[in-house]
Amino acid sequence: MGRKVYLGAAFACALVVVSVASAVGGATPGVTSNSVLIGGTTPLSGPASAYASVARGADAYFKYKNDHGGVGRRKVKYKYYDDAYDPSKTLEKTRQLVQQDHVFAIFNTLGTQTNIAIRSYLNQLKVPQLFVAAGATTFGRDYKKYPWTLGYQLNYVAEGSIYGRYIAKTKPKARIGVLYQNDDYGKDLLAGLKKGLGAKSGLIVAKQSYGVTETDVKAQISKLVAAKANVFMICATPSFAIQSYSYVRKLGWHPQIFVNAASSAANIMKLAMLASSTKTVEGSISAVFLKDPTDPRWAKDQGIKLYRQIMKKYSAGSNPNDFYNVYGMAAAFTMADTLKNAGKNLTRSAVMKAATHLTERKNPFVLPGIVVRTTPGHRFPITQATLERYHKGVWASFGGLKHG
Repeated sequence: MGRKVYLGAAFACALVVVSVASAVGGATPGVTSNSVLIGGTTPLSGPASAYASVARGADAYFKYKNDHGGVGRRKVKYKYYDDAYDPSKTLEKTRQLVQQDHVFAIFNTLGTQTNIAIRSYLNQLKVPQLFVAAGATTFGRDYKKYPWTLGYQLNYVAEGSIYGRYIAKTKPKARIGVLYQNDDYGKDLLAGLKKGLGAKSGLIVAKQSYGVTETDVKAQISKLVAAKANVFMICATPSFAIQSYSYVRKLGWHPQIFVNAASSAANIMKLAMLASSTKTVEGSISAVFLKDPTDPRWAKDQGIKLYRQIMKKYSAGSNPNDFYNVYGMAAAFTMADTLKNAGKNLTRSAVMKAATHLTERKNPFVLPGIVVRTTPGHRFPITQATLERYHKGVWASFGGLKHG
């Protein structure tokens, strides 16, 4: 999600440096007899800083895991840097992780354009790029060109198609207006929406895009209102999703709102409510594949109990109701499983083999019934989600698990 990055001579230079360094000594970078170092980047600042807890939740889980024996007698050390959601900074910090910190693998880097910016670099060096925190289909579809890259969450086309099928079935006369981020993230959600609508894709009467560096989307939403849309699909990151709710209220618009999973966390919805009104957010629909710590039905769930215990001890001061922490823990749980399955002789090739042969049935942070599964030709571990409706300040799921 962001700007194009041109590597040029600087990349070539960096590649030579790393290639020479790799040729000196045969030890696997980041691995010792009692530890393994992994790393990544996340937006601790900038337009997508709401996602910072994706890394913090993962970090808390690894600390918990280390206090309970680690993985295969190794402590998992997780180092992450702030890239401010800027692909050029992602590349800079990833080079630092690989060339200076000597990480074993890159894990959980957040964002579509940010991951695209580092993908060629990591694949040329055969450094695993594991469980990217982005659902653009390219991270699963293009595995032959980028064999060292693996997705994690429900991909955006799959998510969009779930919304499309639901609208086609329940609102056959809808007039759909779409706000989407102008990159692979937003375009994939839009493509999925069209796919799900099928023969009814003509129900989309208006589409408006925005760039990551823009500060305001009022003009785009005004055009959707002018198109007389009565269904509003928000394919945007949290700050723009919150803005969207605000302008819906200010413009006196009353559509059925769908908000993509990346911006529907309960803590984000509360901010959206403050920016607009209770009435504006009431009835919003989204998709979810993780357990929401604010959902009363999980109050006695063992996975959420574990989540809260981990947050209290290893992430004191953080908001335990921040849904993105759960995402980070789910990904970290799968990463720990992958390291375990890679065996005692931990190599980058071994971890990629393990990562592409996953069958994880007991991840405590994902919804019951979802199996986290991969094959060499299937690179998105999570393929199911359920729809949910925002009602009286909480999300309530309906309709059961659905494949994208």
